[in-house]
Amino acid sequence: MPRSLWNGTIAFGAVAVPVKLYSAVKPKTVHFHEVHLQDGARIEHRPFCAKEDKEVARDEVVKGYELASGRYVVLDKEEIDAAGGSRSRIIDVEHFVTAADIDPVYYEKSYFLGSRDEGQDAYRLLHDALERSGRAAIGRFSFHKREYLVAIRPYDGVLALHTMRFADELIGAKDLDMPRRAHKPEPKELKMAKSLIASLHEPFRPDKLHDEYREAVLAAIRRKAKGKEIAVADEPETEPSDDLMAALEASLGAGKSKARKPASKKASPGKAKTKAKAKPKKKARA
Repeated sequence: MPRSLWNGTIAFGAVAVPVKLYSAVKPKTVHFHEVHLQDGARIEHRPFCAKEDKEVARDEVVKGYELASGRYVVLDKEEIDAAGGSRSRIIDVEHFVTAADIDPVYYEKSYFLGSRDEGQDAYRLLHDALERSGRAAIGRFSFHKREYLVAIRPYDGVLALHTMRFADELIGAKDLDMPRRAHKPEPKELKMAKSLIASLHEPFRPDKLHDEYREAVLAAIRRKAKGKEIAVADEPETEPSDDLMAALEASLGAGKSKARKPASKKASPGKAKTKAKAKPKKKARA
């Protein structure tokens, strides 16, 4: 069972909701260590002074912010913690917004908020009020000595908390180095594209989606551990089509052919039933 990472209180108006914070994600990324090719020993990275050209002790390493080339302002741990904010045990709700108005690009990391024993009624009240109103709470709290902007919204019967990115952290689409669209798509092209999208539509079922990259890497590791070679597949080549209509027609045609293809060559239940009821032929009279 996951253990809580933080205990505190959601505060909005005069209402206090005692909560516990839990991680919403259990990363399963495949991690590699750096090892020496010659003997397989672990590689260590040690602090090294570029000016004195020697290794230094860990307690001699501090954090410095570079104001200019080679000029640093050094802050110790207590000074950084003091600047991190004072909301150590409070999630201070500043306002509420329509949850659907928050673009997912602003979400950074996800957590769950659970109710503490003494706050079950207030927790349920906040959850149900957000769920029925379609709103999310926007607030701030300090976690690991740093202040975060957060959004709180109902999810699967509990409250989810997302740390958020600030608007000035996002790169504007207009700043991207990319060619602009030359012209609007033709009505026929747009209609066919919508048909293609509709033909590929499925309900979103996250439990059906797997990390195929991680599975492939683990499979390669198991093969290598058994002394087997790992075949390197050629990269499939894909080139943009100069004829959008032809590409759309080919895609739609492939989808229709796949849909019409029979699943099996066996007789259908209806035909089998008819065959079973067929009467035997009468013998010809002499």
